[in-house]
Amino acid sequence: MPKGIWLGFVAFAAYAISDACAKAMHGALPPYEMGFFGALFSAVLLPFVWRADTTPVDLVVARRQWLWLLRGALSVFSTVTSVLAFTYLTMAEAFSLIFIMPLATTALSVVLLKERVEKAGWLAVLLGFAGVLIVLRPGFREIGIGQWAGLGCGLSGSILSVMLRYVGHSEKPMTQFGAAQLFPLIVFGLLSASHFVVPHPIQWVIIAGYAVLAAAGNLILLFAGRLVPASLLAPTQYSQMLWGTAFGWLFFADRVDALTFVGIAVIVGAGLWLFLPKRAQKAVG
Repeated sequence: MPKGIWLGFVAFAAYAISDACAKAMHGALPPYEMGFFGALFSAVLLPFVWRADTTPVDLVVARRQWLWLLRGALSVFSTVTSVLAFTYLTMAEAFSLIFIMPLATTALSVVLLKERVEKAGWLAVLLGFAGVLIVLRPGFREIGIGQWAGLGCGLSGSILSVMLRYVGHSEKPMTQFGAAQLFPLIVFGLLSASHFVVPHPIQWVIIAGYAVLAAAGNLILLFAGRLVPASLLAPTQYSQMLWGTAFGWLFFADRVDALTFVGIAVIVGAGLWLFLPKRAQKAVG
């Protein structure tokens, strides 16, 4: 197995542990404060996106400034909804809803990027959303803030993914870093300054785990992306579901019913189907 794929598995294991740390806080801190520490520790990535022609201004000035602002706002929304999802749901259910992201990305790419998706690809998308309905079971149980947050996180992540593909190489890596990390850092910092909750000593340890492991996952994934194509790396993200389900069962006494497991299997299967060779192709012209 190529080294890049192994690194992908390690990166998503780090993400899963980071998410478990967010759940371990049990909502003791506001989501924006957790987001502030996560964005702060992401500064370790700065040397890896800094180039010879980079200036500090590139962090905040983009060729398409409105897209920079939109990406920053979506990054803020995605972080908050992620923390809320893991706070209120079992880890397995939270991941199952967040993992609609690749499915929604496929659908949005047709509308916004004019990409062509084969019939089998559309079938995978429909199956994936059917899996979401199996997990949610609207009309048979109450849908609360956790479920809405999970869906919001997955959908905002898909929009971010499409935006990155649309921008492509027209923006400097430093500019993209500024939108994804500096913008949330400023927003969360302002919110935290006015309503800062001082963590207890053990909570500082958990916060450090949440922030450091998320930053480590980003860094490892950056290296992995330099070693193998994205199409080979993408399926490794589904290992995060396995980690999350195991952590939920071991550390949080999460109990997942049979129908939820069926929904998770459908979502994961549909997502993996999208990454089979030649499943989605760009339209020519």
